[in-house]
Amino acid sequence: MSTTQYDALRSGIRECADAVTATVAGVRDEQLQEPTPCAKFTVADLVDHLIETLLTAERAARREAPSDEAPAGSPSALVDAVGRTAAAWSDAAAYEGTTKFGEWEMPAVVVASITLQELAVHGWDLARATGRPFSLGEDTGRLVLDAVEQIADQVRGNGGYGPPVAVPADAPAFRRALATSGRDPEWNS
Repeated sequence: MSTTQYDALRSGIRECADAVTATVAGVRDEQLQEPTPCAKFTVADLVDHLIETLLTAERAARREAPSDEAPAGSPSALVDAVGRTAAAWSDAAAYEGTTKFGEWEMPAVVVASITLQELAVHGWDLARATGRPFSLGEDTGRLVLDAVEQIADQVRGNGGYGPPVAVPADAPAFRRALATSGRDPEWNS
């Protein structure tokens, strides 16, 4: 992986992590049972999913063995998981070779892209469900779009993404990423 690619992914993960952390800071207890744009998740379910996925991504970056430990699901635990995961992916060595993401062995750079996509797309889900802003710069938006496009068919096949939503071809990259993942960028609860 080139230094430029590493820098872009590292920076994108950091930007997404910061956006998720800002979003989570505004989640109120009474919002935990609210629906999200990801139809199979309430806000509480989404928090749990993100914690589990991010801790798996952190272990992948650090080349640590998977854990059967069930993390505590709360907004504060999510903030902790986001910070730990972003820190793990800030190390250039995390992007080298292959690593285990859950039960799958894959190139570390692919795991980093999945991590970026999880932070961005589910961070947006969380923000929309709780009435919080969520924005990413165009460079990070392009990285998210690339990641979503690479995994869309597989994720759609297992029910993680819905059918693509139509948006203008010249829409910002992050908006196109959301639409490609089956999310309506205009979604309101």
